[in-house]
Amino acid sequence: MIAYLEGRLLKKETDRIWLLVNHVGYEVLVPAFVMNSLENNSVDDELSLYIYFHQTERSPRPVLIGFNREAEREFFEIFISVETIGPLKAVKAMTLPVEEIAAAIESRDTGVLKQLSGIGERMANKIVATLQGKTGKFGAFRKVVEQREDVGGMTVEKEAAAQVIDVLVSRLGYKPFEAREMVAAAMTRNPSIADPESLFEEVYRGGRIAGEGHQ
Repeated sequence: MIAYLEGRLLKKETDRIWLLVNHVGYEVLVPAFVMNSLENNSVDDELSLYIYFHQTERSPRPVLIGFNREAEREFFEIFISVETIGPLKAVKAMTLPVEEIAAAIESRDTGVLKQLSGIGERMANKIVATLQGKTGKFGAFRKVVEQREDVGGMTVEKEAAAQVIDVLVSRLGYKPFEAREMVAAAMTRNPSIADPESLFEEVYRGGRIAGEGHQ
């Protein structure tokens, strides 16, 4: 199974890209929010994507769906657990960033969910009923992004650590000492981290982040 690709951009279409990896070209479907993030990428640019691989007996042709972050791919896997939302419908539906969709699910904001392509009132309610309580950590990433500040040197590391600890405690329910341990471990694994987004991603990759309401 293909989980990650890193190579050279060959072509961009409306809903997919072609990626050249070790002399093999891969066609990768991407949600609209991912395509928007590739707006400034041109042919021959180096590119890396986390991949959701889809192939079943009913649909034997392999389909690759690409994301910028591992957390986005995991959210996608949770999103398609909703009845009648399969991978192909989901990749078309996700016109908003994962953080916004997750925040809408946790706050029961069906108005935002209905902005997704092909999602009406009934399906929006089904998404909330199925996923509320399971997507808190993805919405928490949005707060990290919103809190980001442009500062320099060691101040960046301290500011990043403070912001991520705040999110872990106030949004995800960790005790302060747990949050500090998680952040310290992440910065030990990757000492080059200097901004809150990267730090939150490293904490996430450490595998300890639970959903909202952790006790």
